[in-house]
Amino acid sequence: MEILLALGSALWLGVLTSISPCPLAANIAAVSFLSKEVLHPGPVFISGLAYTLGRMAAYAVLGWIIISSLLSVPQVAQFLQKYMPKALGPLLIITGLFLLKIITFKLPILTLPLKHYNKILDSGVPGAFLLGLIFALAFCPISAALFFGSLIPLSLNSKAGALLPLIYGVGTGLPVLLFAVAIAMGVTSLGGWFRRITGVEYLTRRITGVIFIIVGLYYARNIF
Repeated sequence: MEILLALGSALWLGVLTSISPCPLAANIAAVSFLSKEVLHPGPVFISGLAYTLGRMAAYAVLGWIIISSLLSVPQVAQFLQKYMPKALGPLLIITGLFLLKIITFKLPILTLPLKHYNKILDSGVPGAFLLGLIFALAFCPISAALFFGSLIPLSLNSKAGALLPLIYGVGTGLPVLLFAVAIAMGVTSLGGWFRRITGVEYLTRRITGVIFIIVGLYYARNIF
C-alpha cells in the first residue's frame, strides 16, 4: 500500500508539473512547432511521443543519478536513513508554500541560440526527443520545488526509490500526449485549452499546496 501511494504521488506530482504555467506553455509551443510543417496526423503524434519520451528520460535519469549517488555513499545513506523522515516534514511544508506562492524565487532561464533550435526542429523524431530532454531540464520555480523538494525526498524515503522519477516523468508526459493527439486530429487553436488547463492548475496547485503543508506538519511532529 505504501509503495502504491508513493507511485500515485509521483504520478500526480508529474501531472501537476506539466500543467503548471511555465512548463505548460513550453509544452504547447514545442508540440505546435514540431507539427507546423507536418501534413499527416501520424508523424505529428510520433513527434509528440518522442518529445514526451525525452522529458520522461530526463527526469528518470536525473532522479536516478541523484538518488544513486546519495545512497552509494554509506555515510550519506546512514545519515539519510536516520534524518530523512524528520526532514520530510519541513521539506513538504516549504514545497507547499512554494505552490501557494507564499515563497518565490527565480531561476536562470535555459535558452538555445535560434540556429540550434531550428536544427533540432528540422531533425525529425530525434530532434523532438532532444527538445523534450532540454525543456525538461529547464526547471521553473514550481517544477524545481516539486522535483527537488518533494519527489527526491519522497524517493529517498520510499521502497520504490529510483522508480519514482520514472513515474514522475510519465506524469509530465501525459498532458503533452493529449496536445499531440489534439493537433494530430486537426485542432488548430489551443488557446481555449490553455485557459481551461491554467484554470484547473490554479485550483489543483493550491489544493496540493495545502495538502503538502498539512502532511508536512504531520511528519514534522517527529522532530520533537
